[in-house]
Amino acid sequence: MSALLRIASHAKDLGGGFVVRRCLPSVQRQSVGPFLFFDHFGPVTETPGRAHDVRPHPHIGLATVTYLFEGAMQHRDSLGSDQRIEPGALNLMIAGRGIVHSERKPPDLVDRHYPIHGLQLWAALPLAQETCEPSFSHTPAHAIPQAAGPGWTARVLMGTAWGLQSPVPTPGETLYLDVQLNAEAELALPASHAERAIYLVEGALHADGEALEAQTLYVLPEGHTPLLRSEPGARFAVIGGVPLDGGHRHLWWNFVASQPALIDQAKADWAAQRMGQVPGETEWIPLPVR
Repeated sequence: MSALLRIASHAKDLGGGFVVRRCLPSVQRQSVGPFLFFDHFGPVTETPGRAHDVRPHPHIGLATVTYLFEGAMQHRDSLGSDQRIEPGALNLMIAGRGIVHSERKPPDLVDRHYPIHGLQLWAALPLAQETCEPSFSHTPAHAIPQAAGPGWTARVLMGTAWGLQSPVPTPGETLYLDVQLNAEAELALPASHAERAIYLVEGALHADGEALEAQTLYVLPEGHTPLLRSEPGARFAVIGGVPLDGGHRHLWWNFVASQPALIDQAKADWAAQRMGQVPGETEWIPLPVR
């Protein structure tokens, strides 16, 4: 197990006291497969008057991937999409040349207490698609295929695993799994992709006999098939895919690009409000001063 690359999460306040645990990007590694941003938020309880809404903001060159374990969120974007996301469903927003979106409490939950818990990832787009037309897709929970074995289940959120193909329209070869192990169950994780990593969401998990720390990302060596075991039970995510074509990406705020010039153009476009608007919303997050 010494060959595993361990990437500890760090706390990041997104505003209003809403703190996430972020693993990617990191000093040790920018990406795993196409994924170069990994946030784990919650579990926390939302309360009336607690404003954790994310006002309209832009993206280029990436796909946002939102998945909930608990709670609900309302996605709106400059394409006119207005989609509630609930546990087990998957939202994929491909920014391409540019898109604007907001993430807010659903209207019916504004005055209620409710838990929120989930993951949000960014996947860099392949070079041929980084300036494509933006798009949005929502895949409901019932459409996500699920593999199962003795004491374990695995939802294939993106890509292919155990002979099952996710219906999510993935840009490039991508792997994203939501796996649960029952107490004392074992699972040999197939070496299906060149790059893979495990993130323990909750519970306790051993890989080849070594304990994995919660809220930590472990990058697996290529071709390795770890034997995963949990005494009390565990829930973990697996991410991966093929390495990014073109290698390193430039990241600035919400922008991802293969060339700095694309980010400079996005800055100018957002400052001039040329990237579109979310229908019915007048707020927007200005460019950070840095």
